[in-house]
Amino acid sequence: MPESAPNTISQVETPIARLKVISSWVSSVQDIDKLLELIIETATQMMQAKACSLLLLDPKTRQLYFKVATGEKKSEVKDYKVKLGQGIAGRVAEKGTPLLIPDVRKDPRWYGEISKSLGMETRSIACVPMKMNDEVIGVVQVVDKQDGSTIQNQDMQTLEVFAELAALAIGNARKIDKVKQENRDLKEELGAKYQIIGESKSMKKVISDAFKVANSKTTVLILGDSGTGKELLARLIHRAGSRKDNVLVVLNCAALPESLLEDELFGHEKGAFTGAVGRKTGKFELADKGTIFLDEIGEMNPGMQAKLLRVLQEGVFYRVGGNTPISVDVRVISATNKKLAKEVQNGRFREDLYYRLNVVSLNLPPLRERISDIPLLSEYFLNIFKKETGASNLRISNEAKQKMMRYDWPGNVRELRNALERAVVMGNGRTIVPEDLPIDISRPSVPHSQVGTTMEKAVNNFKKEFITLTLKHTGGNRSKAAKIMDIQRTYLSRLISRYNLRDV
Repeated sequence: MPESAPNTISQVETPIARLKVISSWVSSVQDIDKLLELIIETATQMMQAKACSLLLLDPKTRQLYFKVATGEKKSEVKDYKVKLGQGIAGRVAEKGTPLLIPDVRKDPRWYGEISKSLGMETRSIACVPMKMNDEVIGVVQVVDKQDGSTIQNQDMQTLEVFAELAALAIGNARKIDKVKQENRDLKEELGAKYQIIGESKSMKKVISDAFKVANSKTTVLILGDSGTGKELLARLIHRAGSRKDNVLVVLNCAALPESLLEDELFGHEKGAFTGAVGRKTGKFELADKGTIFLDEIGEMNPGMQAKLLRVLQEGVFYRVGGNTPISVDVRVISATNKKLAKEVQNGRFREDLYYRLNVVSLNLPPLRERISDIPLLSEYFLNIFKKETGASNLRISNEAKQKMMRYDWPGNVRELRNALERAVVMGNGRTIVPEDLPIDISRPSVPHSQVGTTMEKAVNNFKKEFITLTLKHTGGNRSKAAKIMDIQRTYLSRLISRYNLRDV
């Protein structure tokens, strides 16, 4: 009920006024049980009846049950059910047409067991169906008049009005419940779609740090190669934080030129430029009280960097062509695959903006540094493709998994997903084999040293990268790594100390 609504319908002076109040509430159902009670109470008062009840049809059991009732036996009557076709209420629900019985004792359709069990003496009864989309969902019935007179034909019109109100209220409530359920399902689906998969030490640390920062308003800069899942991490931070019930707005800064990027971020006023036929709401305004994720922030040009800095400093911006300041409360998460600190040194990115964005930075490791996560990721993606294709028995062969773990994945998780999708589509539909994967493991998995480096430095770089990759592959297990590299564990420990690789 609206906050301003009376606690009880009796606080409204006349029956007609009560009916008008109820009608105004039906379209914005908040408490369906309370609303149905008000409808039946008002029907009882307006028709001066001894008792009135609303029965709903259970589509599974095909029985009517008492949802709301008035009268002396209003509590006891809720223990009873009526079969479809049984008695007056059951007949009305079955046929979908109203019935007025002036004297139930003379009507063979009357089922008096409930009245008899409750010790009620019934003379006349009126019953009308409640319908939704021409389907009967229940009935409303009135039993006897308070003054002992018989229910009349003109009373049926009043009863039908209340039945329509009740059906409309129930219909609206069901629509609202359906929307709420759809929203819950959508959130679960989106949560699964944007799930971060990884049990490696490096991923556990990133996820742990993301949860730590989630409940603050602190700006976060996510660093990582293309395809590592920077947007997924931004979504995790949003969903885990206090703004999770508000919107997350995503914008790729590299996808738009400066003029269009400003329009997307801040919106424009009508007439701001040719073609601006109306006001446009920008992404920052849409994200008010929520989160905005600015992907590829390193591609933003200096002019836009200055405008973004002002929003971060003051929380205020102007629409393009406007002179009215717009205040927003937005949590900013940004991401880039560039070395932003070097961009600052080279004068391509504003230092003051960098420090504003980089209050907390999270580094997503490339897939080649978390080889142990590949089996988990591949099974996760495979399950998605199995649902999409209906190939429930599809599996990945051990040989295919080994091939995936020997590849360096320059495109990271995105490339892994695409490779598996291609294998599912082009494979035999039963088992993914190495030949189904569009990857080439013949090239070195360790990047080449740059020309101009001394032999000693090149060898040391190779050793560091090779040891790091092997340790990632074994999940940090030095004994396994030493066995794979065919060296003594003690020698491996000395190399780890020499190259300062203790955190691997």
